[in-house]
Amino acid sequence: MKIIALPDLHNEPTSLSKIGNTLSKVDLVLLVGDLTNGGPAQDAVEVVQLVRRFNSSILAIPGNWDTSAVEGYLLRENINLHRRHIQLGGLTFIGMGLSLPGIVPTPNEITEADFENFFAEVASSLNPGEPEILICHQPPYGTQNDLAQGKVHVGSKSVRAFIEQRQPFICFTGHIHEGVGIDQIGSTRIVNPGPISEGYYAYAEVTASGVQTIEVRAI
Repeated sequence: MKIIALPDLHNEPTSLSKIGNTLSKVDLVLLVGDLTNGGPAQDAVEVVQLVRRFNSSILAIPGNWDTSAVEGYLLRENINLHRRHIQLGGLTFIGMGLSLPGIVPTPNEITEADFENFFAEVASSLNPGEPEILICHQPPYGTQNDLAQGKVHVGSKSVRAFIEQRQPFICFTGHIHEGVGIDQIGSTRIVNPGPISEGYYAYAEVTASGVQTIEVRAI
């Protein structure tokens, strides 16, 4: 399965058209939170419609800048993976949106306890031994991908605990714009490509046997 992951559009979808040809050639497009910048659901509508010009196979999670109205739109479109999982191409895709509170208040934040409870709910319905991919807006704690301004780890310990326990093939993440790169927790590859709004995205080729390719790409 060929996958493109797009975090942090922040209502600036112009970069999507520049990778339209690439989007059209993959099996799945993942919108990894912050489709909008705190605006109305119509902002998310425009993002999703633009992606659908090139590829109709989309899964999405809301980020901390996406309001409850945006989350409702994603649910109505049947593409919202937040607190859910779905099986595609022999892989189980698990979604977890939103983020921990930051310095600047944003519309859709939760606590570490919330993350822990939500992950427990999801894990209770997962089958052991099936290959998994995690899509999580909030990066795990203690990685290259959660280093704010290159100095302070601001990721979630609950996200990290879930990864340590489940060992999904990949965790696609975002949120921390400067936390760009590919890191690893156990056998799990953690990838934060940086914001698509600034011209970055993640590309991966994955089968039920494992990760064949994973890259951070620039437009």
